[in-house]
Amino acid sequence: MAKVKITQVKSLIDRSQRQKDTVKALGLKKMNDTVTKEVTPQIQGMINKVAHLVTVEEA
Repeated sequence: MAKVKITQVKSLIDRSQRQKDTVKALGLKKMNDTVTKEVTPQIQGMINKVAHLVTVEEA
């Protein structure tokens, strides 16, 4: 499977609890934190829900 690098670029302040939980589930803890994940339908759905808070690059 393909891998992607996910980086949090916006703050979670004033975001819904659902968005905060989704970012945490992706493994991101703070601004400019980066994780590498394999692309699965579940991960892709999570990225789509918080796309305005993260950037995604092919790894």
